[in-house]
Amino acid sequence: MTTWVPQSCTLPTTEQPLRVAEFDALFAERLAGASRPDRLLLELVLSGGEGVEETVRDLVARESGCCSFFSFTVHPGSQEIRVDVAVDGAHEAVLDALEERATAATVRDTP
Repeated sequence: MTTWVPQSCTLPTTEQPLRVAEFDALFAERLAGASRPDRLLLELVLSGGEGVEETVRDLVARESGCCSFFSFTVHPGSQEIRVDVAVDGAHEAVLDALEERATAATVRDTP
């Protein structure tokens, strides 16, 4: 599986697997759908619940801090939370890898 942690990420190397694991857990537990309306935009739909929005906002804020090329927009809802993930053209491959990782996490979690 392609890694989506690019060389331009400023998160210390030792912390990168932990961050990836946080995203994997979120995807495995909450990802209800993913779509790619544009080559530079990934839309993730997460099932809502107690504390989920806060968890998502915290995670994407920390990710934006080390990978400034990501633009995350969180759209809260009563049942679902949509997260739009946008990148510039130079980081399209990173978005591809993130989408691959998200969909793989949901496949692994399916019985």
